[in-house]
Amino acid sequence: MSEAYGATIAKRGLARRLRELRVGTGYTANQVCDRLNWGRGKVGRFEANNWVRPELSDIRDLARIYAGSDLDELEELATRARQRAWWRDYPDVFHNEFPGYEGDASSIRVVMPLVIPGLLQTLPYMQALLTTGTQTPEWREQALRARLRKQQILDRDEHAPDVVAVLTEASLMYEWGDPGDRRAQLRHLLTMSERPNVELRLLRLSDGLHPGMSTLVNIFDFPGDEPSMVFLENDADIQEIDDPGRVEAYGEIFDEIRAAALSTADTAAHLESLIAKLE
Repeated sequence: MSEAYGATIAKRGLARRLRELRVGTGYTANQVCDRLNWGRGKVGRFEANNWVRPELSDIRDLARIYAGSDLDELEELATRARQRAWWRDYPDVFHNEFPGYEGDASSIRVVMPLVIPGLLQTLPYMQALLTTGTQTPEWREQALRARLRKQQILDRDEHAPDVVAVLTEASLMYEWGDPGDRRAQLRHLLTMSERPNVELRLLRLSDGLHPGMSTLVNIFDFPGDEPSMVFLENDADIQEIDDPGRVEAYGEIFDEIRAAALSTADTAAHLESLIAKLE
């Protein structure tokens, strides 16, 4: 399966553009469906981005009745959106388009109070974490392959996202695997933090309560004028938020959390001290 970089945000952008064009004509979604002899609800699904791969014939039909539409623009978005990405092969692991948006992001801001962010996990950590769930061994094997594949976005020669990750010391203190596994995970964090596109900051236990105590959030910013998105994670679901006001609010919360954490240099020094304790 291909990288399909940009496909997910192209589909989202196409949905938004189609709604703008319809509203500009003064039609309701049902009126458009009636004019095209479509079942009612089809246009609404498109505009809600509730589709997998847009059909070019549908896009051309819509462009015909939307005044001011640019068919070349719409077809370019639809063509990009139709690319099939690798993560589509893992429907049991990914229940929404989170990996697509993560892969298309120009910058990623993430904070997780009790877990190391997925992009920064080592293989043994992933394996240990996955065994804590109730899923079958077959699902865990699929999830492991998918998570390893997802990390490859940080190794791209082009379009590698900038990552700002805020960790908590609590997430590093659990006992799992053996001391060698835990040292390797800490060293991996240090190595990743040396990359020019990765900023790592730590919230220490000794610094007390902090603004991110109950916040588990991913904020994705995208190239161009594509609006940012927020994803909230828990053990059962990943919630997608794209309302501009709420996205901005989560950005402000993240800024407070980041400001409460150690500097990047002090974070590296503290990770070194934790490694020394495991020697």
